[in-house]
Amino acid sequence: MFDIYKNKRVFITGHTGFKGSWLSIWLSSLGAEVCGYSLEPDTNPSMFKELEIHKKLARSVVGDILDNAKLEKTINDFEPEIIFHLAAQPLVRLSYMEPLLTYKTNVIGTLNVLEAARKCLSVQAFVNVTTDKCYENLEQDKPYNEEDRLGGYDMYSSSKACVEIMSSSYRRSFLQGDDSYLMATARAGNVIGGGDWALDRIIPDCVRAVNSGVDIEIRNPVAVRPWQHVLEPLSGYLMLGERLLNGEKNFASAFNFGPEPSNVLTVAELAGKFVELYGRGRVIVGEKSPLHEAGLLMLSIEKARADLGWSPKYDTQTALQKTVDWYKNFYNGADMFNFTINQIKDYVSKE
Repeated sequence: MFDIYKNKRVFITGHTGFKGSWLSIWLSSLGAEVCGYSLEPDTNPSMFKELEIHKKLARSVVGDILDNAKLEKTINDFEPEIIFHLAAQPLVRLSYMEPLLTYKTNVIGTLNVLEAARKCLSVQAFVNVTTDKCYENLEQDKPYNEEDRLGGYDMYSSSKACVEIMSSSYRRSFLQGDDSYLMATARAGNVIGGGDWALDRIIPDCVRAVNSGVDIEIRNPVAVRPWQHVLEPLSGYLMLGERLLNGEKNFASAFNFGPEPSNVLTVAELAGKFVELYGRGRVIVGEKSPLHEAGLLMLSIEKARADLGWSPKYDTQTALQKTVDWYKNFYNGADMFNFTINQIKDYVSKE
C-alpha cells in the first residue's frame, strides 16, 4: 500500500504538530525522503519531540509559513515532488482571541506555500489540508458534501472557508497548464489519536485530567462531531496524493474524510467512553463558554468512497481504544516510536 511514496521527496508543512507527526512517521516508514517545515512544537509534551521524529527525516526545518524567503528557499533547495500542507492555526477558541494571527497563518500562509510550490519546478502534487468546519453550518441533521456552501461562524472556520475559495481560484488561475502541479483540498472531521496535547481539544483535555487526578470538565456536552482516528484522514491524504502524483487531474478538487454516520457521537458520549476505556476519571459539565461553537456537524464521505475507494476502517470504539492504548503506553514509559509504527501497521492491515 502506498508504494508510490518510496524514494519520493515529500515536503510537509506543520510536521511538528499532531497530524504532521503521524504523517511524517508514516511517510518515512514508506521509504519517502521527508522534509518538514514548521514552527517549534507548541505543547509540552509533544509527540514530535518525545518520539524524536526529526531523526527519521531527511530534513527538519524550524520556520514560519509567513516567512516567504525562508519558505521558498527551503522548498527550492529540497526539490519536493509532492507537498502536504498541514501548517495552520487550528483552534476555534484561539481564533476569537487571535483573529489576525488566524487569518494571516491560514490564508496568507497557505497562499505563500502555494506560490512557493508554483515557483519550484519539481512539484507535481499538492494536498492542501483544510477542515470540516469550512462549511456554512446550519446545524441541520444532514451531512455536508463537497458541493455545499462554504462559510463559518468563528474566525477559524471562516479562515478555512477562505482557504477553500482561494484554493479553487488559485487552481483555475494558475494550475491549468500541463506543466502545473495538481492541487486538491482535504476536509477532515474531528481527529483523535495518541500524541495530541493541544489545548481546547476533548481528548487531550481528558488525558490531562485523568493523569492529574482532576475531573474532566466539558463545555458543550450535547455537541455532535464527526470523530475519527488520526490514521483515517491521513490515509485519505495519502490516497489523494497518490492519484495526483499519477497525474490524474480529476482528483484535483475537494474531498471530505470523516466517519460513518453511525459513529458520530456527542462530546459527553465521547468523554464517557474515554473514561470507561481508561479505567479512571469522572466527567462533569462545566460552565458553557460564551464563545460560539457548532452544536451539530456531520460530513458526507460518499465522494471519497466512490472516487478514491476510501472508507473509514475504525468505528468510534476502536478509534478510542487505539487512542487510550497510545497514552497508557506513553505514561508507562514504552518505546512510543515503535508503538506508533505498530499502530500504523495494524491500521494498514485492516480490510
